[in-house]
Amino acid sequence: MIKKGVITGVILAGGKATRMGGQDKGLLTLKGKPLWEYVAHAMAPQVARIVISANRNQERYRVSGLLVVEDQLADFPGPLAGMLSVMRQCESEWFLFSPCDTPYIPDDLVERLSAECQDVNAVWVHDGERDHPTIALVNRANVPLLQDYLSRGERRVMMFMREAGGHSVDFSDRKESFVNVNTPEDLARWQEKV
Repeated sequence: MIKKGVITGVILAGGKATRMGGQDKGLLTLKGKPLWEYVAHAMAPQVARIVISANRNQERYRVSGLLVVEDQLADFPGPLAGMLSVMRQCESEWFLFSPCDTPYIPDDLVERLSAECQDVNAVWVHDGERDHPTIALVNRANVPLLQDYLSRGERRVMMFMREAGGHSVDFSDRKESFVNVNTPEDLARWQEKV
């Protein structure tokens, strides 16, 4: 089991959100609270500290008092760029990543992911139907591999995780925890849920 003290939680809020009409998804409100805050609240008891990966509205995120890290690569090259930037700028052995639009990640996420980390440097969630490679526990040992991967022009998160020798962890019993808010319709549905 990986100890909480060596894990930095990272909220990935750096995308373009094209399906959301370009709005900054992390700042969209669900029941009066920004989406990123739900993720932070769920992560906080599971990690030593939390960082936000954001490429716009940084000042609005900084009001939280959390460190906000921008991509070091230009033109929104995807979540892997945010992951790399955070791992380069933050001293931590392990990083728990989650997108800002997955408000109900479970409170046992780190416990279950870290239990499956023997002899691997990356694990991610599988909800029983599909992989969620951006909800992952990743070791900083992957930094050189990730730098090389991105320098080759690659952007696919799932392919990188496999190249890193990682594997998925079964969360089929918690599938609803990994539904994300991609469209205005998704957000409207979540507003109506209890």
